[in-house]
Amino acid sequence: MNIYQISFKNLYRNPLTTGLNVMLVAFGVGILCILLLASNQIERKLEQNAKDIDLVVGAKGSPLQLILSSIYHIDFPTGNITVEEAEPIMKNPMVKRAVPLALGDSYEGFRIAGTDSSFIQLYQLEIGKGRYWKQDLEVNIGSTVAKVTGLKPGDKFYGAHGLDGNGDVHKQHMYQVVGVLKPQGNVTDDLVLTNIGSVYKMHEPEGEEEHGSAEHHEEKEISNKEITAILIQYRSPMSVVLFPRMVNKNTNMQAASPAMESARLFSLIGVGLDTLKYFAILIMAISGLSIFISLYNSMKEKKYDLALMRCLGASKGKLFFHVVLEALAVTIVGSCLGILIGHLAVEVIGVYQESAQARLTGSYFVTEELYLILAGLVIGLVASIIPAMQVYKVDIAKTLSKS
Repeated sequence: MNIYQISFKNLYRNPLTTGLNVMLVAFGVGILCILLLASNQIERKLEQNAKDIDLVVGAKGSPLQLILSSIYHIDFPTGNITVEEAEPIMKNPMVKRAVPLALGDSYEGFRIAGTDSSFIQLYQLEIGKGRYWKQDLEVNIGSTVAKVTGLKPGDKFYGAHGLDGNGDVHKQHMYQVVGVLKPQGNVTDDLVLTNIGSVYKMHEPEGEEEHGSAEHHEEKEISNKEITAILIQYRSPMSVVLFPRMVNKNTNMQAASPAMESARLFSLIGVGLDTLKYFAILIMAISGLSIFISLYNSMKEKKYDLALMRCLGASKGKLFFHVVLEALAVTIVGSCLGILIGHLAVEVIGVYQESAQARLTGSYFVTEELYLILAGLVIGLVASIIPAMQVYKVDIAKTLSKS
């Protein structure tokens, strides 16, 4: 029987102790894995969705809410702004691209966003099936929307007020799907896109378009036109300082920076993440202490076995490695089990998340997970050093004579 078989036989001989040590390591690594996967995915989604967007202009209120509603589409808008107010901002010389948004409705939890062709250019969208919208009430749907709802080009549906899909259904008009977008890996996969005119038409009182003269109707529509927000791209770096201040000081609107608000969002949730991280580290430290105690105690019981193995020709170095191997086996199994637990937990969390736009997945892997396994190995190595050193203190003659 070789040294590896002996080490594993010793672990099997104390299943409760071995199982406890494995689970302690697994829980510590599992919690760290969950935090690692969640924070990486959230950060990646924030970066992908806000890519190339320098500023968001909208109604006054919470700047974070404006960012969440207009870029990440996971909150309600702060309100509407008039086209009359928005046009000077969109035509400002400091603005390279201005993308208007008209929000408010959804379909089965997926937001319906009224916009124009500049949105397609901003996110570099491509059609997978069908074509781009051309007329009112024609829509393009993201790949996730198509997958979840089963909608395809030619299908029709009613929009509902609000973001959760449970609001009042607008049955005076139906949207028609004319195209499905290729997967983009960002928030556009979860959007229903149409022109702003469709949003205006959807919120008109039923039958209103048939009453009154054309001149009166045109005048009324123009005077009541509103949008929700504007996504801004700067023309030059100098605009970063000047443009937001100009909007906030000289207009009834507010300017919010995606970079600043995303950083503030992470700072708000950072305290909770740090607490869980320290808790996981504490569990791993306890697991290391538990492995140390179990090995140290077992060395007292195995003195005779070690002395006998020395008589049979085993070197001190080989017996030292035997003790270390037991600890490393426990931590390797515990670390791998912890990573598996972490991925399964994140997958379950993603299934029960209400927001499709911020949904997590357990099939996402990061290279930092290798460091968790390495950390487990270090814990096992450190915990086994002192017990393994007892090998060099075994007096063969004295130990065997006592038996």
